[in-house]
Amino acid sequence: MRHEAQSSVRHETQTAPLSPPDPGAWVDRHGDALFRYALFRLRDAALAEDIVQETLLAALQSHHTFAGRGSERTWLVGILKHKIIDHFRRACRERAQDQRDEAALEHEKLFQQSGEWIDHWDFARGPIEWHATPAALLEQNEFWGVFQNCLAGLPERIAATFTLREIDGLSSEEICEALNIKANNLWVMLHRARMHLRQCIEAKWFRANATQNSSGGGIKHGF
Repeated sequence: MRHEAQSSVRHETQTAPLSPPDPGAWVDRHGDALFRYALFRLRDAALAEDIVQETLLAALQSHHTFAGRGSERTWLVGILKHKIIDHFRRACRERAQDQRDEAALEHEKLFQQSGEWIDHWDFARGPIEWHATPAALLEQNEFWGVFQNCLAGLPERIAATFTLREIDGLSSEEICEALNIKANNLWVMLHRARMHLRQCIEAKWFRANATQNSSGGGIKHGF
């Protein structure tokens, strides 16, 4: 009897109808989080708002597919993620890419151009020791502001590849398919993105902090 009762409860839970969709409630509960998610990846407030609206419309149209196995926000973010990938796909297909802008991200000045150590870091301009763990940096709001500012300096296609790979965790195959690029192009773009971000973050965060600390000003990182 108890087994039959448990089966009945489980069956009723699985077949219970979903509550009617309420886009207004979605906006109240998740609007800010969805907008921040989109803005970080798209770097354009107006575009982020448009993509979030498209996401809510798609969610309204496909609400019957929401099985409730995950949270409502997880479901909405999943739709938003696909909308952002669709945007990147269209942008990369429709806009001509200026290869000169992308090549400039190599930062050749950071490497020795001649002599025994050619193509090695220039000792005066090479990377500095960051003296910080990634986990510690992620907790600092000021650092995220600098990171987003540096990310904004990348051409859209380069920023898209870096974001999809390093932030959203897509595989190389998924990114190549989404952006219609080849694997070797992807790795070149990721290399250029990392070079630019390292140089930019060092200049605007680590070297700037070191200069301020050495002058006695100090920096407050309590949040």
